[in-house]
Amino acid sequence: MSPNKSDNRLKCSFCGKSQDQVKKLIAGPGVYICDECVELCNEILDEELFEGGPAQSAPPTESPEPQPMEIPKPHQIKGHLDDHIVGQETAKKILSVAVYNHYKRITHNAEEGEGKVEIQKANILTIGPTGCGKTLLAQTLAKFLDVPFAVADATTLTEAGYVGED
Repeated sequence: MSPNKSDNRLKCSFCGKSQDQVKKLIAGPGVYICDECVELCNEILDEELFEGGPAQSAPPTESPEPQPMEIPKPHQIKGHLDDHIVGQETAKKILSVAVYNHYKRITHNAEEGEGKVEIQKANILTIGPTGCGKTLLAQTLAKFLDVPFAVADATTLTEAGYVGED
């Protein structure tokens, strides 16, 4: 029998108290902290943040209520696309309505919360030959809406040398 049998018990990495000596022991990646040390840390943070302690930090101010986003109407979106893209009228119209519906769904679901009617999500797949304007449409739309845009190469997802039908 090993003399260090008691060393296998879980201990707080900060104060060294065993699991039996504290109410709660919280596990992290390779470390543990007890409820007493958590309470001590909270007291230190409260003192420094709210009572002008060593950190001299200002207490957090309440942020104002976020203003509801003004959702551009489909005709406004299409108008912007018309200014930047020639042709592709059907695609511009469909994308404009889809983007409007997407933002309406997001704001509606955020306002309604749990247990209310949920507006379903719809997806769009743009298909066409190289150079027809699929990426330009998406980039122009992203810039107009001030949202990030990413391009990824999907050729690695298909089998190399695939030609024709299965």
